[in-house]
Amino acid sequence: MKKKVIALLLSAATAISMIGCAGAAAPAAPAAEPAATEEAAPVEEAAPAEEEAPTSIGSSVEGELSVTIWDEGQRPGLQQIVDDWSAQSGVKATIQVVDWNDYWTLLEAGATGGELPDVFWMHSNVAQKYMENDQLLDLTDKIAASDKIDLSNYYEGIVNLYQSNGKQYAVPKDIDTIALWYNKTIFDEMGVPYPDDTWTWDDFAANAKKLTNADHWGYAIAPGNNQEGYYNTIYSMGGFVISDDKKKSGMDDPNTIKAMKLFTDMIAEGSCPDLATVSETAPNELLCAGKTAMSINGSWMLAGFRDNEYAAANCDVAVLPYTNSPDDRVSIYNGLGWAAAANTKNPEAAWSLIEYLGSKEAQLKQAELGVTMSAYKGTSDAWVNSVKCFDLNGHMKMLDAKLVFRPYSRDTTVWEDMMIEKLQEAWTDASKTEAVCKDIAEAMNADLAEE
Repeated sequence: MKKKVIALLLSAATAISMIGCAGAAAPAAPAAEPAATEEAAPVEEAAPAEEEAPTSIGSSVEGELSVTIWDEGQRPGLQQIVDDWSAQSGVKATIQVVDWNDYWTLLEAGATGGELPDVFWMHSNVAQKYMENDQLLDLTDKIAASDKIDLSNYYEGIVNLYQSNGKQYAVPKDIDTIALWYNKTIFDEMGVPYPDDTWTWDDFAANAKKLTNADHWGYAIAPGNNQEGYYNTIYSMGGFVISDDKKKSGMDDPNTIKAMKLFTDMIAEGSCPDLATVSETAPNELLCAGKTAMSINGSWMLAGFRDNEYAAANCDVAVLPYTNSPDDRVSIYNGLGWAAAANTKNPEAAWSLIEYLGSKEAQLKQAELGVTMSAYKGTSDAWVNSVKCFDLNGHMKMLDAKLVFRPYSRDTTVWEDMMIEKLQEAWTDASKTEAVCKDIAEAMNADLAEE
């Protein structure tokens, strides 16, 4: 197997935002009078006050599987599913959670040093590099011989994401959709009707203004909220982030600029918190603290919101707005993949676990437990019924909207980090939005030319 160094380090700005399809959990319920700038407590209230960051990622030990993910909110449900497999196979498998900030750094170090977990999550940002550098176990023949895995049962974009040179390197784990989460209590207090499927993006901006007062904002968004924010609006308004052939940026497209101005103008007029606020307290945390009436979030946030006392009591979900007609309502979607290390000491057991995790049985249980929406078509209906506190049809209906796969290329993190950094200027001065978008496009085109 080739041993090549894989440049996959993510900047801090990226770490804040690019959690698509399995993100950090929402914070625990705030105190009675929370300050918007205070860090909320983690969901796991019984956990130690401070936990040392891991210095390495799980390695392969013969006879026992190591499984590594980055979302603590998904661990309990996934461990139940993994335990079901262990009971059948007789092989112990333990899930290690490494937060998104450390996951890729440690995975890169493990790949360079030849020590990777047996089974782990793959993401669109980096999958191409890991596949090209022979770090992932080739599953092609195993899938062909399987009576549990038929790739036609999964969403095509997610399947194709984990293919390289005609080979399949991961089995789809989940699919996500983006929806509008809102605080019913604030809407009621301000006398604004709840968002519904008639809202346009103009209605969204106008209502955000009505929902803003000295105690809370109408909406909150950070420069890093791309999949769970402005990417959806860009494509709804007819713009694009990257061309289909991955060679050209669309950030200088007039429709893209129009979409970005929707948000920077909202910040300028005070309907959204400023850059300093969202840099310290993420928009989803502001929602859970009663400091914003609306936040656009991915379906992967369910566990965090469900386990947050304030969110569970006050929040609900609606579909995203559209631009001119419901036909242009867009959800950016993504999907994680279950992959195995190419040099795992337990290749047959690793494949057996991945095969089970991708099976209809396990995918249905994943949905029923409220872990995430599942990649296996037809199983996510059970996800809607996994909680009583939210109407998750807001997310499910987005599966019927125009689905656009999360923009990516071979080196996504390079240009997306740059984009997030440059957008900070537009967040602080809306008059610079057009110039910033054009600057991003120029730099992004140069990055794409280097791929």
